Amino acid sequence: MPAFAGFPPGRNPYIPVPERFFTDLLPAIEDAAELKITLHLFRLLYTKAGEPRCASGRELAADPMLRQALRRQGDPRSPEERLHAALELALARGTLLRVRVQVDDALVVWYFFNTELGREMVGRLLRGEESPARLLEVEGPFEDEMADAKAGALEGEGPELSVDAERPNIFTLYEQNIGILTPMLAEELREAERRYPAEWTAEAFRLAVQQNKRKWAYIHAILKRWENEGRGELSYGSEQRYSR
Repeated sequence: MPAFAGFPPGRNPYIPVPERFFTDLLPAIEDAAELKITLHLFRLLYTKAGEPRCASGRELAADPMLRQALRRQGDPRSPEERLHAALELALARGTLLRVRVQVDDALVVWYFFNTELGREMVGRLLRGEESPARLLEVEGPFEDEMADAKAGALEGEGPELSVDAERPNIFTLYEQNIGILTPMLAEELREAERRYPAEWTAEAFRLAVQQNKRKWAYIHAILKRWENEGRGELSYGSEQRYSR
């Protein structure tokens, strides 16, 4: 392995990384490929212009820097396989959100960071408030192909576009954020999954983690309150009263 020659003199460009990456994510990440894809996305999305800030799966698979970073001596998997596995780990952890856009028979997947802006954009896409054509501004080798699809969609002609997103189910959220499921609790979670919208459940879990109240009773109290009073504008401090 060649030695690193050191950072060059003068001013070097910097990429901002949220502090929560170091306090919450870095201690939990064990897979080197997951760590590499997360850091690569910080750089890639920061350098993109305009909104939304997201990257397609095809863009990532074609990125020579990322392909090189994911090669590992002694690992029989291809860079594509390692990329797929790393993205799945980041999705399961909640670092990333994934949206799938169907363009006729072709499926293009897009990755957003799980930030307020990312959750907002995914929500607008799912509710039909944002056209999936906005996601078809792909950089790199797919630009011409997807530009044609975008142009046709904007003119009401050409490919038919549809969008959906993957959300973790309530059991995955529980195991990732609280702990091991018991059979008795599984029935309560199953009932809650039928009763409350998936985005409410995901947001209630996020609030519980943010407030360090990792208990189902706390999460369920938030959901019941939203059901009775309406979700409205979330006030994070106000959820403290559900800690009992």
